[in-house]
Amino acid sequence: MSEAEEMTIKEIKEKYKNRWVLVEVLEEDELQRPLKVKFITCSKTKDQIYEALKEHECYTYHFYTGKIPKEYVVAFHG
Repeated sequence: MSEAEEMTIKEIKEKYKNRWVLVEVLEEDELQRPLKVKFITCSKTKDQIYEALKEHECYTYHFYTGKIPKEYVVAFHG
């Protein structure tokens, strides 16, 4: 599934429930949280998002729109 559509993170979470999502970041707030994004693609699997990342050299952000499953580990860098 792929659409080049500008959306908010809230709109994406409502439209693509329980999916991994890849977006291009167009604008951030002072804490570097995405304010404006362009939807690139979504998938039920994280692996498909990683493959899509290889095709995009823009500034991207990827996230899961549902409750994070217990078997996933999250790491923050910064």
